[in-house]
Amino acid sequence: MKLYGSLTSPYVRKARILVREKDLPCEFVVADAWAADSPVPALNPLGKVPVLALDNNDTLFDSPVIVEYLDALKAPALLPASGETRWNVLRWEALADGMLDAVVTRLLESRRPEAQQSADNLRRQEEKIARSLEYVARRLGSGPWLVSDRFTLADLVVAVALEYTDFRYPHDWRSRHPRLGQWLAGVSARPSFIETRPPGMEKK
Repeated sequence: MKLYGSLTSPYVRKARILVREKDLPCEFVVADAWAADSPVPALNPLGKVPVLALDNNDTLFDSPVIVEYLDALKAPALLPASGETRWNVLRWEALADGMLDAVVTRLLESRRPEAQQSADNLRRQEEKIARSLEYVARRLGSGPWLVSDRFTLADLVVAVALEYTDFRYPHDWRSRHPRLGQWLAGVSARPSFIETRPPGMEKK
C-alpha cells in the first residue's frame, strides 16, 4: 500500500498516525495535490489528499474511509465494530473533522488580501473552534482516554485537531481549559504523534 499526502495536512496525519500505531506495511509518498505534475488527480477524481493506493491497484480516498480501512487490517481495533462505544468514537471523529475544517477555512480566509477578508467568516470559524474546545473539555474525564479505558480513534483524531489548532490558529485556549491541555500533552507524547509532526509545528 501507498499513502499519498502532504506533510502538513492534518487529514493525512490521522492516517499516518494510525499506520504507525499499528505498524502497518504502508509507504508514505509526499504529494502536492496542487502541483502540475501531481499524481493525486489520477488517484482521486476530487484531487484531494489523503489517497490510499491499495495492492490491487484500486484506491480509497477521504480520511474517514482510509482510517477505517487501515484500522480493520490489524487488531486491536481503534474503532469499535459495533454498539454504543462505536457511535461514541464516531461522534468524536465528526467533531474533530469539523474542527479541522473550521481551522482550515479560517486559515484560508486569513491568507486572502486583507481588503478581501471577511471578518464575519473569520468570526464564525473561530466560534466553531471555541465551541468545539468547550465541548471536548466539558466531556473530558479524569483518565487519559476519551472513550473506554484505552487509546482509540477518538483520542487520535481529537489530539490531531488540537495540535493543528495550535499550528494554524495559535491562541491561549489552555488557560480556559487547563485539563484539556494536560490531556493533549499526554496523547501527543506518543511516538506516533512525535514521528508525524509536521515541519514547523509549534509545540505548546
